[in-house]
Amino acid sequence: MTVTDSGFVQVLSAAEAVDRLAALHSQASTALSQALKRYLHNREKPTAEQYREFRYPLLRLIYDCAGEVPSTTRAYAKVQTPGTYSVTVTHPEAFRGYLLDQLGPLMADFTLTVEVGLSEQNIPYPYVVEQGDELAGSGVTAAELARVFPSTDLSAATDGVADGLYDWQDADPMPLALFDAARVDFSLKRLQHYSGSDWRHVQPWILLTNYHRYVDQFIQHGLQLLRDDPRYVCMVLPGNVLVERGMAEDEMQAIIDAVVWHRYQMPAYHLIATDGHGVTLVNIGVGPSNAKNITDHLAVLRPHCWLMIGHCGGLRQSQTIGDYVLAHAYMRRDGILDRVLPTNIPIPALAEVQQALQDAAATVTGERGEALKKRLRTGTVLTYDDRNWELRWAQERPLINLARAVAVDMESGTIAAQGYRLRVPYGTLLCVSDKPLHSEIKLPGAAGAFYERAVSQHLQIGLAALELLRGQLHNLHSRKLRSFDEPPFR
Repeated sequence: MTVTDSGFVQVLSAAEAVDRLAALHSQASTALSQALKRYLHNREKPTAEQYREFRYPLLRLIYDCAGEVPSTTRAYAKVQTPGTYSVTVTHPEAFRGYLLDQLGPLMADFTLTVEVGLSEQNIPYPYVVEQGDELAGSGVTAAELARVFPSTDLSAATDGVADGLYDWQDADPMPLALFDAARVDFSLKRLQHYSGSDWRHVQPWILLTNYHRYVDQFIQHGLQLLRDDPRYVCMVLPGNVLVERGMAEDEMQAIIDAVVWHRYQMPAYHLIATDGHGVTLVNIGVGPSNAKNITDHLAVLRPHCWLMIGHCGGLRQSQTIGDYVLAHAYMRRDGILDRVLPTNIPIPALAEVQQALQDAAATVTGERGEALKKRLRTGTVLTYDDRNWELRWAQERPLINLARAVAVDMESGTIAAQGYRLRVPYGTLLCVSDKPLHSEIKLPGAAGAFYERAVSQHLQIGLAALELLRGQLHNLHSRKLRSFDEPPFR
């Protein structure tokens, strides 16, 4: 172990780097938490020396590019420009798998100096408060705590690197990852608030839906896997409620029935696997604002893929209620991302995801060729922010006609654009639940029959597609989502 003049320690392996990061983060967060408790109990302020302990660890790579640049087909875990790269890191133990996946290949393929030390960035005190119970009844206001302890600084938690606003020409150091510790911690707290469960339960394969009926089917699917597939060990429900493998069926059902999921705006359900490749389902509700909100925060976990599995309005006479739409293009009329990702920027369909969804549809439905084509339509999906867009049909018709749109919804374009923007592979498979332009609307009786028939199969297709994509990780994280100036970490 080599200690540099700046107090950083040079490490020789990815595991050693993560171990060092984890130790520094634990020391800093423990010091901050204990100082906070002392202040709440007897108003003892931290000393200047103690205050300097409340800092995020920093990971730094120095690349001199001595000789030929290694050739690799990976889209990530590589450096292209000589110089210094760094990023502050939070919860390195929880992110151990991700950090090893990035650092391991980098250190194997490139001649790098890797160093770990303390940054100059303080950990805001709210990020070491788990439940907030310790603040209740103390008589101390948030404003007072912000004067004594490091507090959140929103100017330090940005998406500048992801949005291409970072000046790489004169950067020293250059960013090592899309998100630094402050941005990650910001989202981790938001995830717990909106989803109702600890962010550590979120799995790397994510389904997003806009109807609670998919949740019911996901829970039943999870129960079946807990009974029949030893790879799955438990299911985590909103409120961090656990249903575990080996429980009696009536005990499982009693736990599920008691969950108060409606307390949370976008409840999440996590099917945990022993190999780390489980599935999370989030009921994001309706609208592009929710879609952007949850994906902003899920992105910091660097998932392998998210898929939108929801309902849409069919725009073509040839479609039938219950048909599927596989989006191969998106017409964004939601407006929510226009300032950071203008609508003239194309959002490409990802071939690996498209193929997986189509193959999964064929397997689950048992249909092939022309029979499958009658049920599964590819085309442009139009995403609105206005649920009653039909009231502007005369004005909207020319644009819809030019786009050749086959379906309309309120989330898919936003989720795909967020995947593109935040470098998370994405896809969309929707189910036609009504045809607003052809007098086939959601009448209660017909809608109920449709839901009973279609939701289970639709969810199974999404799950089967994720299963196929698990075997294609190298191809899934491709160069399609990376720009000229990209940090080494995906």
